[in-house]
Amino acid sequence: MTVHIPAPSNLLLNQASLRAEALTCIRGERTLFTGLELQISAGEWLHVRGENGIGKTSLLRLLAGLSIPAAGTISWNNQSIATDPSEYRRNLLFLGHRDSLKEDLTALENLSIATALDGLAVSEDEILLALHRFGLRGREDLPIHCLSAGQKRRVLLARLLLRKAKLWILDEPFNALDVRAIEMLSELIGEHIAGGGMAIMTSHQEIPMPNGRVVQL
Repeated sequence: MTVHIPAPSNLLLNQASLRAEALTCIRGERTLFTGLELQISAGEWLHVRGENGIGKTSLLRLLAGLSIPAAGTISWNNQSIATDPSEYRRNLLFLGHRDSLKEDLTALENLSIATALDGLAVSEDEILLALHRFGLRGREDLPIHCLSAGQKRRVLLARLLLRKAKLWILDEPFNALDVRAIEMLSELIGEHIAGGGMAIMTSHQEIPMPNGRVVQL
């Protein structure tokens, strides 16, 4: 499958931007996509859509630098992400739909560890505020195994408030969320985009936010 997503004509070269050129992804003996080109800059987001197994998660992992394409290049600010991967990771937050939490630790403890691994100086009060925004007030000190699937997902998404990354790559971020949580997450992503951030995400549902483009695999 060949996919081409043109960049908007008003793209400013001095903005932060991510570009994929002639990207090919092969899994086993199957070519998931080839010749894929896309570009995203500050204040924009992409909605990656397609049937299950068509390569949505594989594309996100390539863009996050977690996998290597069979062909093609991925550039951040006109420089290959392979040139300085640590610099790219500082600007990136990737949340996969299979990201896991330590079941025997609390929500507060899980986020404390995650922010420490990210090299962030985040206070306990900041972590609590993030959990509260996602409706987890009163559940901060419960072991993760006591939370529902939706509440666990909210714990993971609270990282979005703590890591000030320019580019968010989110794999099925709305999974297991109720209507209120979906509204909160949509609002948060909208704030990120309005503030000059970027987001690339997969979702089986429509995402009612401005300045978005669809990548149909």
